[in-house]
Amino acid sequence: MFLAILAGLALASFLLTGAVRRCALRIGLFDVPVARSLHEHATPVGGGIAFAALFLVFAGGCWWAGVIPGKALLALGGSGLVAAVGLCDDLWKLPLGWRLATQFAAAIWAVFWLGAVAPVDLLLFEIGDRWLLQALAAFALVWLLNLYNFMDGIDGLAASELVFVNAMAVLFAVLADDAALGVLSAGLGATGLGFLFWNWPPARIFMGDAGSNFLGFTLGVFALLSMAHGSMSVWTWLLLLGVFVTDASVTLLRRIARGERWFEGHCCHAYQHMALRWGSHRRVTLAVLALNGCWLAPLAWWSLLHPQWGMALALAGLAPLVLLSLRLGAGVERKLGAAPRQS
Repeated sequence: MFLAILAGLALASFLLTGAVRRCALRIGLFDVPVARSLHEHATPVGGGIAFAALFLVFAGGCWWAGVIPGKALLALGGSGLVAAVGLCDDLWKLPLGWRLATQFAAAIWAVFWLGAVAPVDLLLFEIGDRWLLQALAAFALVWLLNLYNFMDGIDGLAASELVFVNAMAVLFAVLADDAALGVLSAGLGATGLGFLFWNWPPARIFMGDAGSNFLGFTLGVFALLSMAHGSMSVWTWLLLLGVFVTDASVTLLRRIARGERWFEGHCCHAYQHMALRWGSHRRVTLAVLALNGCWLAPLAWWSLLHPQWGMALALAGLAPLVLLSLRLGAGVERKLGAAPRQS
């Protein structure tokens, strides 16, 4: 029965994304290429609202069926808020201050309903202060939201990352007997799979801020939920999201260090340099998936089996990715020629 529901979610996401695409074509909602863009043609945008809406309906059904607690559903209300603000930004380009204010409001809302944040083990000591943990959790939600937005710059990358992370979260939740996390992750992964059909290179629609903001925030809520349940640690989540975390963080820190306007659009992430060098979105997306499966997934699995070594494993797993990001020029602008062919 549950597998049938997931198949229905994937199909519904596929159909609804197609409907959103037709609507975007009709009203002229396009992402038009500019000098820093890595796509060649104006492409419909806003497809993320399809899987966001479907997932929230699914989560409501899970609460009604008694599978997830009411507090988890209320926390996911923050996901709905950031999706709505993201869609408004896709339509009208909201000021940065407005976006950040609503993002922090959503993060505080989610942390409030999720309650106490699980202590974080840093090997030599542990962060256990309740208020500090909740403040860090709110900032982490906003960072992860924007991180995911930063990494949604080539066809298929953010959507395939979504499917990978949630597939692993389902597996780990089953092993830890965390029904709430497993069901929610399976539902989000299924809706992402339906969207990925349209977003795989060459993309026929982009998820836009409505989708990327929603995904980053929702994965953060999943992480906090799993930590509260004791099924996954912050280090396991950092490993699963390792490529996104390292590329976005290295890029942002280098831009800040040079005094650049870090919040403005740019084309200097490591994955963007790879797309320009290889002339293909598909090859970069497949390379990231291979790195996820062959390097990060085994380490995340090991951190699940040996939580006392979680931080050490995260450092061991992410350090080579930091070096790779630096080697690929993350945070350094390069002069753009023609956009790479979207294949």
